[in-house]
Amino acid sequence: MNKFALFALGFLLSCNSSQKTVSETSKPISEADPVSYAQTITQEELKEHLFTYASDEFEGRETGEPGQKKAVEYLKEQYEALGVPAAKQDGNYFQKVPLEVAKVPVGNININNTTFEIGEDVLAFTQAQGNFNQVVYVGYGIEEDTYSDYAGIDANGKVVLIKSGEPINPNGNYVLSGTTEKSAWSNMSEAMEKKATLAMEKGAKGILYWDSQNFPRYKGYFEFMKANNSGKMELAENSTDSFIVILNETTAKAFKKDIENDHSPKAILVNLKLNIESGNEKIDSENVVAFIKGTEKPNEYLVISSHLDHIGISANGDINNGADDDGSGTVAMLEIAEAFKKAAEDGDGPKRSVVFLHVTGEEKGLLGSRYYTDVDPIFPLTQTVADLNIDMIGRIDPKRSGDRNYVYLIGSDKLSTELHNLSEEINAKYANLELDYTYNDENDPNRFYYRSDHYNFAKNNIPIIFYFNGTHADYHRPGDTPDKINYDLLENRTRLIFYTAWEVANRPEKILVDKVAD
Repeated sequence: MNKFALFALGFLLSCNSSQKTVSETSKPISEADPVSYAQTITQEELKEHLFTYASDEFEGRETGEPGQKKAVEYLKEQYEALGVPAAKQDGNYFQKVPLEVAKVPVGNININNTTFEIGEDVLAFTQAQGNFNQVVYVGYGIEEDTYSDYAGIDANGKVVLIKSGEPINPNGNYVLSGTTEKSAWSNMSEAMEKKATLAMEKGAKGILYWDSQNFPRYKGYFEFMKANNSGKMELAENSTDSFIVILNETTAKAFKKDIENDHSPKAILVNLKLNIESGNEKIDSENVVAFIKGTEKPNEYLVISSHLDHIGISANGDINNGADDDGSGTVAMLEIAEAFKKAAEDGDGPKRSVVFLHVTGEEKGLLGSRYYTDVDPIFPLTQTVADLNIDMIGRIDPKRSGDRNYVYLIGSDKLSTELHNLSEEINAKYANLELDYTYNDENDPNRFYYRSDHYNFAKNNIPIIFYFNGTHADYHRPGDTPDKINYDLLENRTRLIFYTAWEVANRPEKILVDKVAD
C-alpha cells in the first residue's frame, strides 16, 4: 500500500464458504452456484504462491528493479498455466508503463555569444533545445478581461520572454483590480504556472521567465535535487519540444537591458542557443493484465486490481518482502482468476468480462493504475462497470478490537449506493465477515481512500470497493514476511471478493452510479 500520492472465537467462526447455507428462497445471482468455485480458493494455494512471491528471491519487488521483473514473470507464468489469456490483443500480458525519476538537467544557454551555465544564472527542470534568432517579449504575459499583453503579438512557434508581476497604473493601483490589491498573476505560487499555461495556449514553443524574487527559491530546489541525485518517480511525459527556462536578473537583462521598466510587448532580435539536456532516468516497468471474456456482455468489464510492487531493499541491505503489502492482494487475484476460469470451463463463464489488473508503481504514487486509467486503458473506462481493489488483506490490524474475521471496506458507497448494498448482501449470503467501515469515514486522517489504486478508477466515476486489513508494525518494513500472514483470513477475504465479483459480473444490469466523484 502507498504510504505517501499530491496509508480464538473468531477462528472457530472463520468463514469457510462450505459452512454457509444459502436460503432456498434466495434468487440465484446466476444460473450457476458460485460456492463450488469459491472452494477452489484455498489457504494452501495462497500460501504456496505467497511464499514464492514474497521470498527474498524477489528482492522486495522495487519498481523497475530485477526483483520486480521476476514478479511480473511469475504472474505471467501463473496465468499461462491457468489458461487465462492476456488482455492485450497481441497476446502480451505486459502493459509497459513509461516511468522516469526526475533528475536535474545539464547544459547551458548562449545569448549573443555569452554562455550561462544551468544552476547559476539560469534554471530548468526539463530539457530545452534549439537555436533561435529572435524571442517575443510579452511583458507580464497576462491576458484577462480587456487587458492583454498578447494583443497584436504572434507567439505561435516562438520563444516568449515573460517577467513576473502585473501592470500598475500611474496612480499606484493595479490595472487588473483597479485597487492596491494584487491578483493571482502576481502570486508567488501561481503566477509562473498561469503565465506559462497562457503562453502555451498561444502556441509558444518555449518560455523564458524572469522572476528575481522567486529565483533563489527555484535555485534551492535545483541544488537539493542535484545533491540528492534523484527526485520523484513519475509517469514519463510524452516527448515535447516545449520548455521553461527561469532567468535571474543577469540573463534577463542579456535579452533586454530595460526589461524592468519597459512593459511593451515586441519582438527582440537575438542569437539564442539552448543546450539543456534532460537528466531524467528512465525506468522500465509494466502492469500485468489478464482477462476472461464475458459470455453475454463481453464489452462490459469488471476490473479486479492489486499492486505487484513493493519498496525493495533498505539501505542496510534488508529485504522488504511485502507479503501483506501487497503480496496478499496479488495472490488473492491469482486464486480468484482460477475460480472464474474453472467456472468458464464448466460453461458457467462470467456474463461480463473480468479483467485481472496487477499494477506497478503503486508505492511510487499509484503510477501503474494512473497510466491504465489516464493514458492507456486497455478496455474503455466508459464500459468499465466497477473496480474491486485488493491491497493488504492477510493480516490483522493490532489497533482494532472485535472479531478477527473482518475486513475493512473503503469506498463502496462513494459512487454507487447499489454497489454498497450488493456488497453487504453478498457478504451476508456467503461469507459473514464483519465489514468494518472505520476508514471509510470522510474525516479519516489516514485518507486511505486516496492511497491505493482504486482511486484512479473512482476519480473517473467508476464504482469501487477497496478491501484492506489495516496497517501493522511490519508495514513498509522487513518484517512483512509470508510466515506472518493469517492464511485462514486471507482465504475468507479472497472468497468474499470472488463472490462479490461473481455478482457484479453476472447480474442483469451493470452497477448504477448515483453519485459523483469528489
